[in-house]
Amino acid sequence: MAVADDRPNIVMVMVDDMGYSDIGCYGSEIPTPNIDHLAKGGVRFSQFYNASRCCPTRASLLTGLYQHQTGVGHMMSEGRFDFDYEVDGYRGQLNRNCVTVAEVLSSAGYHTWMTGKWHLGDDMDDRPLQRGWDRFYGSLSGAFSYFMPHGDRHLMEGNTPLPPPDPDSYYTTDAFTDKAIDWIDAQADDKPFFLYLAHNAPHWPLHAKEEDIEKFVGTYMKGWDAIRKERFERQVELGLFDKSLGVSPRDPTVRPWSEVPDDQKKRSDYRMAVYAAQIFSIDQNMGKLLNALDEKGELENTLILFLSDNGACAEPYNEFGGGDFERINDPTTGGMVSVGSGWANMQNTPFRLYKNKPYEGGMATPFIAHWPAGIAEHLNGEIVGDLAHILDVMPTFIDLSGAQYPAVVNQELIPEPEGTSLLPILEGEGRNAAEYLFFEHQLNCVVRSGDWKAISIFGEYEWELYNIKNDRNELHNVADQHPEIVARLYCAWRNWALRAKAAPKGRWQDRGYNTPRN
Repeated sequence: MAVADDRPNIVMVMVDDMGYSDIGCYGSEIPTPNIDHLAKGGVRFSQFYNASRCCPTRASLLTGLYQHQTGVGHMMSEGRFDFDYEVDGYRGQLNRNCVTVAEVLSSAGYHTWMTGKWHLGDDMDDRPLQRGWDRFYGSLSGAFSYFMPHGDRHLMEGNTPLPPPDPDSYYTTDAFTDKAIDWIDAQADDKPFFLYLAHNAPHWPLHAKEEDIEKFVGTYMKGWDAIRKERFERQVELGLFDKSLGVSPRDPTVRPWSEVPDDQKKRSDYRMAVYAAQIFSIDQNMGKLLNALDEKGELENTLILFLSDNGACAEPYNEFGGGDFERINDPTTGGMVSVGSGWANMQNTPFRLYKNKPYEGGMATPFIAHWPAGIAEHLNGEIVGDLAHILDVMPTFIDLSGAQYPAVVNQELIPEPEGTSLLPILEGEGRNAAEYLFFEHQLNCVVRSGDWKAISIFGEYEWELYNIKNDRNELHNVADQHPEIVARLYCAWRNWALRAKAAPKGRWQDRGYNTPRN
């Protein structure tokens, strides 16, 4: 007699380059009722970390290892871009000394589906179907047009490149969600499924549907200073932060809004309106996905996770954004048409700095978990202050699925996952988390232990030290007052770097990436 499989489905939704305060339940003015619904019926984490950059986060999230252990210490090699630095931790390819969550869950009898942005290699051995997914629809690339992804890596089904779609009727955020819903609707057996929905939104280029943009034009004429203040006030009301924290100072490279010329204000308002429309579309598609799960009778026993791969993006570090204004919504554009550092500073309210930086603005993400059948009822709508990291996702999925994590695959040794399952937190219990969290990207080094966070540049080791409990905005460097803590954290970081192969040498320093922090 067959026994019903009551293990939960798992849906992991990751958005791209979204700031900490860009959704309603984290303080935004952008209406995101469907994502907010997940938070109201689940839990929000206030101290959840990513790896501060797109492909390192993906490598770590999908393997449960530090990105250097997977070979992705910096970026993926793709097309004309060569990011192989000829040392193990920085090969620009996902190596075979790791397994993905899809490979692990597939071995436990889960269907494994992925739609959206891969950005973990485009060689045939490094694609989703070769790394555990049963089905894939999306792009192998890091950035592409929302309306007309074109090129042999920019839109694929399985391993088959697809022709460019009609830009008058296609939009990636819709298409990635619709394909996932098709797969959910078509499932005929009782096996649980794992869906990884990796939106390219709201990553540049600035591409959004005109009817969505119209909802926001004019909203941002009050400027980044006023919007930051309003977002922080909402964060205080929501219970994310105490009022005493305050908002970090405006980025020194950005002018006060009052000094911006009127014609530039209008153009800047429009850029941010397009970005807001991208977030709005994510939320609308989240609503479609929730309805599909509900109609299928799967919503109750589906764990849904929502997060961003890094903090808001200031590229190309221009006050008003990058790319010609006329190229906004140009379907032939897949490049850096962006909002710039003025709005990115606002998107990361209350933190300072941005994507790829070692401060909270680069590496803190909203993280929501929703699972009606599994999350303790008294936690619904609560904010969890526990320190957590993308490394914790793989152990959580192993716990939920009953999967056996392999020690050897194809005669390759596989390191044990580095994180700790979040399941005890979701069940309303405590957990024994790792004593330290480590980080390195573009020579920026971080170690977090309890309330302490130390930051340095590789090779210099003049460490900054912050007490995150008292100074989440990292404004008061107390390294000189606590040399013994700095020494302990540096020693722990050094031992980890040697073990995890997080030592950027060889061709790395020749690329000129050791840029000063501001």
